[in-house]
Amino acid sequence: MTSKVQSLKAFLAGAGRVALVEVAGTKGSTPRDKGAFMLVSGAAIFGTIGGGQLEFMAIDKARQLLLSPLEGEMAAERPEGVGRGSTRPKKMSSTAAATPPDGFAATLPSRGRDTRRTLDVPLGPEIGQCCGGRVEVSIRLVDKALEAELVAAAEAEEAQLPHVYIFGGGHVGHALASAVALLPVRVVVVETRAEALDGMPDTVETCLTPMPESMVRNAPVGAAFVVLTHDHALDFLIVAEALKRRDAAYVGMIGSKTKKATFRSWFLKSADGCEAEFARLVSPIGGETVKDKRPQVIAALAAAEIMTALAAHAAALAAPSRAPHGKALAG
Repeated sequence: MTSKVQSLKAFLAGAGRVALVEVAGTKGSTPRDKGAFMLVSGAAIFGTIGGGQLEFMAIDKARQLLLSPLEGEMAAERPEGVGRGSTRPKKMSSTAAATPPDGFAATLPSRGRDTRRTLDVPLGPEIGQCCGGRVEVSIRLVDKALEAELVAAAEAEEAQLPHVYIFGGGHVGHALASAVALLPVRVVVVETRAEALDGMPDTVETCLTPMPESMVRNAPVGAAFVVLTHDHALDFLIVAEALKRRDAAYVGMIGSKTKKATFRSWFLKSADGCEAEFARLVSPIGGETVKDKRPQVIAALAAAEIMTALAAHAAALAAPSRAPHGKALAG
């Protein structure tokens, strides 16, 4: 498995001299919120601050900063791959790069201490974006201390990611794993068959176990459980365990209305379940609006459904507890 932290470390290790481009402030409608960042080297980028002309301008300024010699550094000591011919993003004209448009401010530090720049960019017709807001972008060179901070922050963020457990590595399981792996979550595919785990995305964890229901019991608070194994009886066992987790953000099972009705009867009569618990089950996953049973379509719809549930669960946890009539509860 390759995590975002590992990708970040690999980029920093092989990129040479790097600049951090960070959204330092926003007003109105903007592509990304404060704190979004990207890393820029002479030949590559890692991450995004939203794309479009704003990002092209920031990349251009970052690469100009990369070419600026530090105090005591000779101009000839540029990192490999950083040359004057590579600093201009393809969509930026030389005039636009050299002369900021009206309303665009750039703060350039004095030569010899040229390690920071700040851009204040209105997202209007001047740069070909119509978001209508304004973005302040901070650009600074990455030294060893900042590199350590970036890695530590990425590790802390990764540790807080919500978990999505996908039970079953069949056609839909593979498609769903690929779709959800693109999201800011930690994906674990659980299977009883070793061959079903072949070909999973590099960013997905896999678990081969004869008792997949045990993964439900050991999952962290706020996890999502998606059940689509090759065996209906196994599906029922896993879903029953998941519905007992009142702290789960999402419990979904692939299948038809008949399968859901059969599960309900078994769950209430034989699994010591109740109607309130059963009501939390999402089945079929992905909803019924789009009548398309292709694995990739089901995966796309289910991924959106899961992400919505995770966001709602996180918002509910973050919201302050309130007493009747909107009065906050006393501590």
